[in-house]
Amino acid sequence: MDGQPRVATWIERVTVLGAGVMGHGIAQVAAMAGHRVTLHDPDAAAVDRGLARIRANLDKGVSLGKVSEESRTAALDRIALAPSLASACAEADLVVEAAPERMGLKRSLFRGVEAAASPSALLATNTSSLSIDAIAQVLAGPGRFLGLHFFNPVHLMALVEVVRGSCTDQATLDAGVAFARGLGKEPIVVRDAPGFASSRLGVALGLEAMRMVEEGVAEPAAIDKAMELGYRHPMGPLRLTDLVGLDVRLAIADYLHEKLGGERYRPPAILRRMVEEGKLGRKTGEGFYRWDREKE
Repeated sequence: MDGQPRVATWIERVTVLGAGVMGHGIAQVAAMAGHRVTLHDPDAAAVDRGLARIRANLDKGVSLGKVSEESRTAALDRIALAPSLASACAEADLVVEAAPERMGLKRSLFRGVEAAASPSALLATNTSSLSIDAIAQVLAGPGRFLGLHFFNPVHLMALVEVVRGSCTDQATLDAGVAFARGLGKEPIVVRDAPGFASSRLGVALGLEAMRMVEEGVAEPAAIDKAMELGYRHPMGPLRLTDLVGLDVRLAIADYLHEKLGGERYRPPAILRRMVEEGKLGRKTGEGFYRWDREKE
């Protein structure tokens, strides 16, 4: 509308909130695509770990001949750290939130983001399942808000779900799609619905695989191999669960079960038990696989 701030359709400066598994990956691919990136996380140790992972990923790319030394150096030079949320967001054209999957936390963050960011900045969440509209309820200008759901590991996975909320402006959607394409990703546009497209399908498959383990149908490696060789999945559902984190999968399953009902998304007992035992997958060294005994 006339007189309203225009959403940035050409994005130069990208702020990423959260330096964890997803956040550092988003920061890396944005920097490699030529964006100036600001990374913020209230946990200084998380920032250190995230930067170390970015360097390791880029170093591996150089060793494999997929990244030049010049590109590695340039990407690292484009990443800056911000000590506060306000300073991180002040000059951003796009703010991408990659915080843990807790509605209260995300809403609180975006209250601060909206207060600190330019009125023309695009605001996005990397949530894999939470409602875009529910997060946007705290925003005075929800038209510039959308979901940009990246996949782990971000620097290798091609897909980005661009999630349109009921208030998301067309200009915001177009800018989000263009940004994803500029990163070399393949965006798909989905409506805000529980689990979107990928999580709804992926979690259903993963939970059924867990029930099969629970029932003694086959060992995890055999179930995964069935999907990899029989259906050409690049990775089986149980190994993928270990990479995502069993605690993350449990939280998403609980959310989908609450929203969609029925038995399809009810978490199996084996998942809840393993989370209680601290067997969360790769990050703890054990899930459906023993990661301390394997090459990752």
